[in-house]
Amino acid sequence: MTEESVGRPEDVGAPLDGGLDGTWSDEAEWSEFDGVEGAEDAADGGPQPVLAVVGRPNVGKSTLVNRLLGRREAVVQDQPGVTRDRVSYDALWNGRRFTVVDTGGWEPSAKGLQAAVAQQAEMAMSTADAVLLVVDAQVGATATEEAVARVLRRSKRPVLLAANKVDDERTHADAAALWSLGLGEPRPISGLHGRGSGDLLDAILDVFPDVPHEQFGVTGGPRRVALVGKPNVGKSSLLNRLTGEQRSVVHDVAGTTVDPVDSLVELDGEVWRFVDTAGLRKRVRTASGTEYYASLRTKAAIEAAEVAVVLIDASEPLTEQDLRVISMVIEAGRALVLLCNKWDLVDDDRRRRLDNELDREMVRARWAERVNVSAETGRSVAKLAPVLRTALESWDTRVPTGRLNSWLSDLVAASPPPVRGGKQPKILFATQAHPRPPTLVLFTTGFLEAGYRRFVERKFREEFGFTGSPVRISVRVRERKDGRKARR
Repeated sequence: MTEESVGRPEDVGAPLDGGLDGTWSDEAEWSEFDGVEGAEDAADGGPQPVLAVVGRPNVGKSTLVNRLLGRREAVVQDQPGVTRDRVSYDALWNGRRFTVVDTGGWEPSAKGLQAAVAQQAEMAMSTADAVLLVVDAQVGATATEEAVARVLRRSKRPVLLAANKVDDERTHADAAALWSLGLGEPRPISGLHGRGSGDLLDAILDVFPDVPHEQFGVTGGPRRVALVGKPNVGKSSLLNRLTGEQRSVVHDVAGTTVDPVDSLVELDGEVWRFVDTAGLRKRVRTASGTEYYASLRTKAAIEAAEVAVVLIDASEPLTEQDLRVISMVIEAGRALVLLCNKWDLVDDDRRRRLDNELDREMVRARWAERVNVSAETGRSVAKLAPVLRTALESWDTRVPTGRLNSWLSDLVAASPPPVRGGKQPKILFATQAHPRPPTLVLFTTGFLEAGYRRFVERKFREEFGFTGSPVRISVRVRERKDGRKARR
C-alpha cells in the first residue's frame, strides 16, 4: 500500500502509549510524505481553455492528440472510425493547462451512424475556445476539407490548420498546398514522430483567450464521476438520460463505447462531470487490439475520477466481471456507488436473489451506496445525486487526530493486537494521513496482522461512518534504538 503525507510526529497529538522516544528516523523518513496533498490540490485549477481537434476520418487526429498530450490516451488503430464520441483529455504545455477534445471523423454529408459522429464533432467545436483542423498533407485538401473549411471560416472561434503526416523535409511542399483552404498558415506536423509538435503547441496557447468561454462557477471544477461496468449494462444510456441528449452512441451490440466520454451534467442544482467508459470484458493483460487500449483508458478514467458509479445489470446474476470492476475501483481508492440498472426488468423473485448475491459477494464493499434505477425509463435516476454527495463527503472527511487517538486508545484497551512471535505489538499513536481516500497511519512497535487491521477498519467505520468510501490502514513500525526496524 502506498503511504502518503501524514504530517510530522510533533504535529499529530498525544501518543497512545508513552509517546515518541526518538527511535523513529528523523527528517529523512518524513520527507517522502511531504507535499502530496498540495500537489493534488494544485491539479484542480479553475476553468481550462478547450481545444477541439476535428477532421475527416483517418487523418491521424487521435495520434496527434496523443502527441499533444505527451502520453497515450486516445485509442489509435490503423482503420477509420475508431473514435466515435467526443473525448476530453487534460493537457499541460509551458506551465499552462488546457483541455483537448478528440472527435470522430467529421463529414458534413454523412448519414446514419457517421452523421451522429459528425454531430458530436460539431458540438465539440461550438463549445471550444479554439479549433484545430487536421488534414492529411499527403492526400491534400479534399472536398470534405473544403466543406469543413467553409464552416470554420464562418465560426467565431480561432482556427489552426495542422498539416499532418509531414514526416520529413520532402513533404513540406504538400503542407504549403493547404493555404488554399483559407484558414491561415498550414502548420506541418507529424503526429506519429512528433515533428513540429512543440511549435504547434506554442501556437495553440497563443490563440487561447485569457478567460475560457464556458465557466460553471464551481470552485476547483465539477466533481468527477466515472460510469464503469461490464459491456451492455447501460452506461451510455444512463449518461444520455442524465444529459437529456445523445451524448454517447448507444447500440444493442456490446462494446459501442471505446474511448471515455465526458459530459457536464447538472443534477439537483449542482454541475457534475460524468465520464462514460468502455465496458470491461477481460483483464487488461488478456485483452487485445482496441479492447486492450479501451481497458487501459477505462482504468485511467477510474483513477482520474473522484467517485465511480459501477453499473450492474439487475436482471442478470452477478458476474466475475462485475466483481472485478468493483475491485478496480476499491484498489484505485475512489468513492463507490453501486447502481443496479434495468430495474424495470426485475420481478420480486429476482430482487430477493440479487440481495442475496450482493450480501454474499460484496464482502469487500458492503459500505458502498446502492441505487436501483432504470436508465431506459428514468426510474429513480434522481436518487443518484444524493448518494454521490454522501459518498464524496465520506471520501473528503478527515477525523481530527485527538479524537482519533482517544477512540483508538479505548479500542486497543478493550481489544489489544494479537501476540506475534512471543511479543505483543503496541499502537503508540495514529493519525489520518489524508482524505481521498481516508488513510489511517498507525505507528506501532511491531507488525499488525491483516485480521487486526480489518478489525480496526470495521470499528472505525462503526464510529465515524465513511459510507461510500474505502478506508485504508497503513502501519509504520518504529525503529529500534540500534537503527533496525522491528521484525515483521
